Amino acid sequence: MAWDWEKLQKRQQAAGRGTAPPDLDQVMDRFRNLRSKLPAGSILIALAVIGWLLSGIYIVAPDEVGVVKRFGAMAYITGPGPHYHLPYPIETVMKPIVTQVRRAEIGFRTVSQAQTARYQAVPRESLMLTGDENIVDIQFIVQYKVKDPPAYLFNVFDPNKTVQDAAEASMRQVVGKSNIDEALTTGKFKLQQETKTLLQAVLDSYGAGLDVVTVQLQDVHPPQAVIEAFKDVASAKEDQNKFINDAEGYRNDILPKAKGKAAEVVNQSLGYRESKINYAKGDASRFTQVLSEYLKAKDITEKRLYLEAMEEVLKHSTKIIVGSEIGRQVLPLLPLGGNLPSAASQREAAK
Repeated sequence: MAWDWEKLQKRQQAAGRGTAPPDLDQVMDRFRNLRSKLPAGSILIALAVIGWLLSGIYIVAPDEVGVVKRFGAMAYITGPGPHYHLPYPIETVMKPIVTQVRRAEIGFRTVSQAQTARYQAVPRESLMLTGDENIVDIQFIVQYKVKDPPAYLFNVFDPNKTVQDAAEASMRQVVGKSNIDEALTTGKFKLQQETKTLLQAVLDSYGAGLDVVTVQLQDVHPPQAVIEAFKDVASAKEDQNKFINDAEGYRNDILPKAKGKAAEVVNQSLGYRESKINYAKGDASRFTQVLSEYLKAKDITEKRLYLEAMEEVLKHSTKIIVGSEIGRQVLPLLPLGGNLPSAASQREAAK
């Protein structure tokens, strides 16, 4: 984005930290007046003075802001383009780059930027104590930009070292409020955001003139001395989760079957109950109908019921019952070596 240097210049002037730059035309007019009054022998001195005055011309690049110092104190700021300041040693100019995203490494240092980058760990920065009294090794970077050039140039001696120290202190404070499981797994984004907020507040309190762009974790792991034990714990937790998932899968498989079997038994019981009720109602209705017919003709009904009962009882009997009068006329000769045919078989044979 374009640097709003005019707004920054107005803010600096309102704070009484600078004055407007000298007008180049006025300087040249004064020089011409001075030249007209000099004798001819002073031309060399005049040329030297001109060269000295021209040394105050400077150009500010598009990604820079010019900060002019007058006798060592900040006087005013200028934006991109050509400008003029009073020559040295009256005024000097500093041109910090304000659009560059700078980088600070905490817990490690980049040794080589070759095709395969090499890094060197810095344990005194990366080893931190968590809230549950465990040690965790955290390596991260901080990206930041200049938002107030005069403050960046004059308020802190070494901005990059200041960012490193403040970032390390901020991360330690945030990690000290978290447990180790959170720092190693799901809490990384939270660590980054809280550290960024706290670091920005610290830098603002220093008046460093810096804006924290992002805090990015590079590597978070237990110390090397206990990393194998942490791997065993992680494996045990994975096994625990696997067993839990297997148990839940078995439960999800067996519960529907059990519920289906229970519903089947309930439905069968309801069907059996309905059938028994209907059978009982049918028997009661049949008994009621028989009772009504019996009341109409008791003798006939009793005889019919008797005959129906005897027919049902003697249907499979092998005995032959002969009346007394008919028995006198029948020769009582029975087969002694075999079974007599049943009444049902006799009826079938008669057909």
